[in-house]
Amino acid sequence: MRPPIVLPALVALGLLAPSADAHVTLESRSAPAGSYYKAVFRVPHGCEGAATTGLRVQLPEGAVSVKPMPKPGWTLAIVRAPLSTPIKADHGTITEVVREVSWEGGRLPDEQFDEFALMMKLPDAPGRLYFPVIQECDAKVVRWIDIPSESASSASRTPAPGMTLTPKSSP
Repeated sequence: MRPPIVLPALVALGLLAPSADAHVTLESRSAPAGSYYKAVFRVPHGCEGAATTGLRVQLPEGAVSVKPMPKPGWTLAIVRAPLSTPIKADHGTITEVVREVSWEGGRLPDEQFDEFALMMKLPDAPGRLYFPVIQECDAKVVRWIDIPSESASSASRTPAPGMTLTPKSSP
């Protein structure tokens, strides 16, 4: 009896196909629209063998009340921008939002992984959100910034971490 050809073919495809887990990804890839969400960015490796020394995350439009989690040994920086129209929120009026959060100065060896987190309030409407990420590794940089378009026919080698906003739950 000949062994089935399907299993070896599937194994070969699995070994040759790029893994989504080889990129910077979000731990939780869905949440209700309008909810508070802890975004945990997983960094599974460095850049071609080099240690990760910095991570910059760009926040999508509509994300408000962003609060990053500090990491021992890393310097945290926040870039804010004013809103053209202030937003009324539970705790007052929001006049500016966080556009980018970065952690720098640490050292995450290529053979180790780590997570970088921030809390935010998500936009109210269901849909897709993307968080472009720049991973810095000594003298190398990897830009996980590609946002898929409906017309794209192939997967990107440097996709931005993304998530789905599901409809709000009824109270």
